[in-house]
Amino acid sequence: MSSETLTDHALSTDPELADWRVLLGRLQTRFASPDFSTGARLVSRIAELADELDHHPDVDLRYPHVTVSTVSHDVGALTTRDRALAVAVTAAAAELGLEATPHEVAALEIALDVTDAPSVEPFWAAVLGYAEAGEHQLEDPAGRLAPMWFQQMDDGRTQRGRFHLDITVPHDLAQERVAAALAAGGTLVTDEFAPSWWVLADAEGNEACVCTWQGREGSVEISS
Repeated sequence: MSSETLTDHALSTDPELADWRVLLGRLQTRFASPDFSTGARLVSRIAELADELDHHPDVDLRYPHVTVSTVSHDVGALTTRDRALAVAVTAAAAELGLEATPHEVAALEIALDVTDAPSVEPFWAAVLGYAEAGEHQLEDPAGRLAPMWFQQMDDGRTQRGRFHLDITVPHDLAQERVAAALAAGGTLVTDEFAPSWWVLADAEGNEACVCTWQGREGSVEISS
C-alpha cells in the first residue's frame, strides 16, 4: 500500500473521515457499544482489517465503548495507510450498528517549565518509568499514561506554577471546551495563540492549555 503523508487539514476535511479527529498527530475516534461483547466483536474485526492492510492501530476496549488510534510509526506522521484503515474501521463499525462519538476523544500531556531540561529529564524518566521520545519529551513505553514534555525557560517562574496540563481536543470542540472551563470558574490567561492553544487558569492560578492541530506549522489552514 502507498504511504503518502497527509496533512491534518486534509484529514480533518475528508468527508470519509467525518467520524475521526486528529489529535497530537494521530487519527482517533470512539465507537459507543451497547455491551462488552459487541465491542469485542468490533475489536476482532479491527484486528482482521489491520492484518489485511498490514497496518496496526491502538485499540482500547472498555464498557461501553471502543477507542481507536492510528499513526504511521515508521514515518512519524499520518499517511494514506492511516486513512485507509480508518475508513475500513468506520465501515466495520457501521456493519455492527455502532455509532461513532469522536467528540469524546482527547489527548493529555503533562508540561513542566524548566531552566535546565537535560538536568531534570533523567529524574522524571526514572520516577515515572518513562523513555525518551524526542527532544525534551518523555513517554510511557506502554502508551497508557500521559506523555511529559519540558518547556525550556530563560528564568524560573516565581508567581506562577511550573506544571501545567495540555489537553488536545477535536478542533471543532475547542471553543466549547474553553467556554465550559470559563463557566466553571476559570480565567483566560491568553488566547494569543488560538486556535493552536488557549491558556486558562483555575481560581488559584493553576494553568491548563486547550489545544488543537490548527494554526501550527504544516497545518495548511489556520482555522476551519
